[in-house]
Amino acid sequence: MPATLRALLDEARFDLRAVGGVDDALLTRAILWAHNSDLPDPTPWLDSGGLLLTDGLQFSAPDPTPVRPYVRRLVERGVLALAFSTGIVHERIPDDLAEAASAEGLPLFEVPRDTPFMGIIRFVSDAVADDDRQMLERSLRAQRSVARAALRPDGLAEILRELERELGCWVALFDAAGSRVKVPTRHQIPPSLASEIEDAVADTLSRGRTAAVRLSIAGAGEVTLQTLGQRGDLRGILAVGTGTGALDRARADLVDAVIALASIALEQSRTLDEARRRLRSGVLELLTAGITAVAQRTVSHLWGPLPDGPLRVGCIALPDGEDGGAQSLRSGMELLAVESEGALFFAERDGRIVTITADDGRADLLALLHRHGAVAGFSAPTAWDRFTEAMSESERALARATPTQPLSDFDDMARVGLLGHLEHTQAHDIARRMLLPLQHTNAPADLRRTLEVWLEHNGAWDPAAKALGIHRHTLRARVDAAAVLLDLDLDTFAARAELWGALQLTRP
Repeated sequence: MPATLRALLDEARFDLRAVGGVDDALLTRAILWAHNSDLPDPTPWLDSGGLLLTDGLQFSAPDPTPVRPYVRRLVERGVLALAFSTGIVHERIPDDLAEAASAEGLPLFEVPRDTPFMGIIRFVSDAVADDDRQMLERSLRAQRSVARAALRPDGLAEILRELERELGCWVALFDAAGSRVKVPTRHQIPPSLASEIEDAVADTLSRGRTAAVRLSIAGAGEVTLQTLGQRGDLRGILAVGTGTGALDRARADLVDAVIALASIALEQSRTLDEARRRLRSGVLELLTAGITAVAQRTVSHLWGPLPDGPLRVGCIALPDGEDGGAQSLRSGMELLAVESEGALFFAERDGRIVTITADDGRADLLALLHRHGAVAGFSAPTAWDRFTEAMSESERALARATPTQPLSDFDDMARVGLLGHLEHTQAHDIARRMLLPLQHTNAPADLRRTLEVWLEHNGAWDPAAKALGIHRHTLRARVDAAAVLLDLDLDTFAARAELWGALQLTRP
């Protein structure tokens, strides 16, 4: 590491002496540079973190520099300490300079006449150079380790684990939709930080620009978010819990190397995901064609067994286009399928996701759909030999789903009956059009009410006429008139059933 103020004091050949008390914390700080100057104000040419050496010429007659403003400017610039050489211009350190340094908290050292400034400057510069060399060596070793990790079978997981080992912290990877990429790293994001970090990831991705974001979280120190990919085509975000301090140059270089490798790995993963999507769709076609045995053998080699019956087939609507919501849902289902081997199979078809689960094994899937606000329909429990019918049921259930009831089961449709199902379709428009002739100017008054009462009495003339308070011949005349207007043979059961359904669908 670079030289410290304590190391300078301990170096016998310099024989430096601290003037007044110096805080131990200041003595342990690294010196980044050492330079000599007798200018009244050298700060425009100085960086922070260094040691300024002076003979004190600026404090001598006939125009001495004011001491207190001089010291304050050094402190504000971030100068670590001032070393004053005695026996050249001044025999001793001026009292007002010592008082000002003590008041401003600036360490002040006395440098003997025989100690050359060049020796101190070289000592500091050699230490800085040695630290740079060691940092470079550490960086190269770490990058070689990460590169070797990338060659292992699970390259992405290995490079993230290696990064954790080198940095001594947790690392997490998020995809372009802001979903956590399931990688078995050494450490997990602390649960107390997960929500805040996920919000920061989503916010960073929404901007669509490459960025490095540093978060300061109370009780957790620094968290660095680094985007992966190019502006307008972000592939994800690497989150690094750096702890109490910012990354030094070597650690930052290592993170940059991991970002490059992770970007490549994510691109490869995207290609593999597309291949998996195509393969899953092919398996679904086999199932739809009834070639179940071949499909089951194919799936078992890649993802484990297909779910056991009785089954539930789901049909999930995907948003139009390749937006982040659709990709996030795909990623979530992929993770769920991996974590619950044999409990879920899914594939895409005609812009929708088709799922297959056991009847009693879809709780995790429903929770996932709820989190993503997905709209889906599910078949009634069925067997593999009725898979095609179950597909049709799930599509009909999806058609019945609404924003207020996004998850629909075919079982519920069956319970509300055929008429209940028709109420959720365009059938009421057809029924209204069918009954429109009843409003003809030549139609008997209150003809609709007459038909409703007649059908409620199962077409029996006397009970219906009594309920309406009219003669049975009047009732028959009205029904015959309605039959002519509607062009229906109301002597048949089919026509009566059609009329009854239309009346029910158009009730106010």
